[in-house]
Amino acid sequence: MANREKPLATAVEDNQPEAKKKDERKETTLEFIASMASVLVTGLFIITFTIQAFEIPTSSMENTLLIGDHVFVDRIAYAPRAGWMPVLPYRDIKRGDIFVFLSPAQPGLFLVKRVIGIPGDRIHLREGVVYLNGVAQNETYVIHSMQNYMPYRDEFPSAPPPEGAITPEWHLTLASHIENGDLVVPPNSYFAMGDNRDVSYDSRFWGFVPRENVIGRPLFVYWSFETPRDQWQKTDFGSRIAFMGRVVIHFFDETRWRRMFRVVH
Repeated sequence: MANREKPLATAVEDNQPEAKKKDERKETTLEFIASMASVLVTGLFIITFTIQAFEIPTSSMENTLLIGDHVFVDRIAYAPRAGWMPVLPYRDIKRGDIFVFLSPAQPGLFLVKRVIGIPGDRIHLREGVVYLNGVAQNETYVIHSMQNYMPYRDEFPSAPPPEGAITPEWHLTLASHIENGDLVVPPNSYFAMGDNRDVSYDSRFWGFVPRENVIGRPLFVYWSFETPRDQWQKTDFGSRIAFMGRVVIHFFDETRWRRMFRVVH
């Protein structure tokens, strides 16, 4: 019986699996390490230059931000505009914005407050109400957690500050910024206050926020945990370890799940 050759099409199909096996090869260890390194470098770039995580340690921004809220901060929006990267979402700082900045009074300390006045604005308080350029502000986000009346805090800047209530630098320069009973915000500076007005240590006590101190704008709460009000004052190693243990044990029942992914505004 005569031998017959396979049709050409069939022969090609039979050889395809073998050809694929030759083309496919496993990723080498060196290639895997290079891939992981690129992911880590990209993540580090994002964390360092675009998004940064911060924890809220005090009650000065209640009820907008609570003690134990963890937020992601956009470092790009308020950055100086770069001509080589015009597509980035830069924008000017506006009244009512919440921003993170380096404290003018304590080097290395990050603070979060609300922008009350921008350059050129005229500000004064009367019975705790903010008057901006002569108009009383309806600040629905503000709370007053204390019932006591403090003249300097509530009648700023007309009432004299109590001894030791303000920083020495602010004590020297405060009067130079007052015109007809209003505090006038100078160029490249911002007047900041906390939403919890009665307990907020803010621009009334240490002065203006320089433009170069601004870090960014909080975007949203990515995690929130029931945290003692005095936790930020406990800096010793034992207290930190004890709190970490509490987080591990009570992660599910003391996480404020309702605040997850809440937009900050």
